[in-house]
Amino acid sequence: MHKDGKIFEALDTVDTMKKQRIEPNLVTYNILVDVHYKEGKVSKAEDIVDTMIKHSIEPNVVTYSALINSHCLQNRMDKARKVFRSMIKKGCAPDISSYNIMINGYCKAKKIDEAMELFHEISQKGPIADTVTYNTLMQGMCQLGRISSACELLRKMIAFGQVPNVMTCSILLNGLCKSDKLEKALELFQAMRNSKLELDIVCYNILIDGLCKAGHIEVGKELFHKISLNGLKPDVYTYSIMINGFCKEGLQDEAYQLFRSMGDNNRLLDSFCYNVMIQGFLQNNYTSKATQVLKEMVRKGFPADIRTATLF
Repeated sequence: MHKDGKIFEALDTVDTMKKQRIEPNLVTYNILVDVHYKEGKVSKAEDIVDTMIKHSIEPNVVTYSALINSHCLQNRMDKARKVFRSMIKKGCAPDISSYNIMINGYCKAKKIDEAMELFHEISQKGPIADTVTYNTLMQGMCQLGRISSACELLRKMIAFGQVPNVMTCSILLNGLCKSDKLEKALELFQAMRNSKLELDIVCYNILIDGLCKAGHIEVGKELFHKISLNGLKPDVYTYSIMINGFCKEGLQDEAYQLFRSMGDNNRLLDSFCYNVMIQGFLQNNYTSKATQVLKEMVRKGFPADIRTATLF
């Protein structure tokens, strides 16, 4: 369907309703606002809100949240804040979803201080902050390198009775690894496991990648072997991380052995894995082996792409 298709469909429905002398209600207008903002037509969404007010239908929290989100998605945080404050002024109390939309908008705009102001506002007079609130703030902090603040927020999250989830773990692990705080990353990983949180393969990949990039290949290898023991299966990224890690340490034989083990599960093999193996051989001047893997790659139906060509 054309990107305007849903809008035309919604407007046609409203026209049909009016012809049948059925006046659109709050739900109808909210749907119209929603489809317009999702298509990036913010001004039109605002016009619809003005129309509903003229028809004595007051916008509710759903209406305002949609408008706020539309401004946030276009990084117009001043306008988003204006709608948010107008909402409160008109007696419509924001729910946690409204706050989360604003907080996410500020974090995406790298305005973490403004996001924290809203978080403190929630603590004082707003609804209870949920896991999404904390995760969003932690993500924003980690992206700005404020890892200590993110870890402190985790402690507050637990103190206020919110249970961290897998997303919480992956956000903090990623932040800690990128800041070369691997010891703390390992501590967090173990603490999350001890809390009976079922960590997914993404968490393992993040930590193994951080360990390999820091040259701790043996620790990464040990963690890799624990994956299956904990009821998970390595994915294509897990294998690629380990293969790349082995190659960077000059351990081509181990890398190639692991690469070959992927053949036991053909669905894991793709051009990306082949590229990683080819690159590993070339980095260590094993040109003939790299060529051999390239030929196998093409023979098995994985065409050599631009990335492959740049490796030679």
